[in-house]
Amino acid sequence: MSITDKVPDYIRRIVPYVPGKPIDEVEREYGIQGSAKLASNENPLGPSPKALAALREHLEELHLYPDGDCFHLRHALAARLNVAPERLVFGNGSNELIDLAVRTFLRPGDEALMSRGSFVAYGLALAAMGAAVRTVPLKDYGFDLESMAQAMTPETRCVFLANPNNPTGTIYRRPEWEDFLERVGPDVLVVADEAYFEYANDPDYPDSLRYHREDRSLLTLRTFSKAYGLAGLRVGYGIAHPEIVAVMNQVREPFNVNAAAQWAATAALDDAAHLQRSIEVNRQGLTYLTEELTARGVEWVPSHANFILVRTGDPARVYEELLRRGVIVRPVGPEFPEHVRVTVGTAGENRRFLDALSEIQAGDGGAG
Repeated sequence: MSITDKVPDYIRRIVPYVPGKPIDEVEREYGIQGSAKLASNENPLGPSPKALAALREHLEELHLYPDGDCFHLRHALAARLNVAPERLVFGNGSNELIDLAVRTFLRPGDEALMSRGSFVAYGLALAAMGAAVRTVPLKDYGFDLESMAQAMTPETRCVFLANPNNPTGTIYRRPEWEDFLERVGPDVLVVADEAYFEYANDPDYPDSLRYHREDRSLLTLRTFSKAYGLAGLRVGYGIAHPEIVAVMNQVREPFNVNAAAQWAATAALDDAAHLQRSIEVNRQGLTYLTEELTARGVEWVPSHANFILVRTGDPARVYEELLRRGVIVRPVGPEFPEHVRVTVGTAGENRRFLDALSEIQAGDGGAG
């Protein structure tokens, strides 16, 4: 018997996350150049020029360990969010914070609640802990908070909510959110994952930071990977009661946010123009895509993020056909058997996706 024979069944059942294909892999495999990657919800404008300047300025310091407390980033972000610095916890992307929350607050067998058709990382983190996961179906591609509240039991220890949701781009709004919170006790951690927060502009969108209270166990997650364009550096952050942050820091690995990520994120916070430009380019691109998809008779799900869920039928084949045309999108799994997720790109990338999709439709006899 080897050590691998002792691996628990709940670990063996995990299906690892498969990231979107990188551009160079697609170009090697298909013998093409100039691909458009619209699979991973990255900012098509790239990082802030101020972030790049900060990286260049500090490159000669790479032989030094990073600041394990993220001091400069912590205080710059605390001032921006108007929260106390001790309410912030930082991670190697918000994905690490999802895993950290699970490892800190759940034990094997503890119950967690999430929706089917939400971010796959929740299920992976819970499966690795051996948690008992209860799932609630989405309603009209969005969270059904009423059904989620009804699904909670005395054994529920954690609830994962994404707003906007990935991969659907839908949001829940203020009235249903407030009603849900009033039905959750302080012994349940509510994880409000707001990775796409900057893109949401609905007047009824509930900024979860406004709902933090001393008697509420609420963890807000955000990231510099999306609107700030720093996905390659992996820096996310959580906001919670200092006691929640303190115990998460007891579990958090030292130096988990690298020095380059801290330099770039701190500088990016000071570039409001780049952030607003990124949001506006996304707004224009999303409008263009939805109008053109409608004109082509293709169904789509209204999105409040920087991507759109598109009903193509036979997503595996459409994905492959798009790859052959140098367009990388994302199939989203069994919960959406007829859809692909498409990141909003530059104007040229958006046109390229639409043109490629039209070619595939024409080859199918015009079927959507």
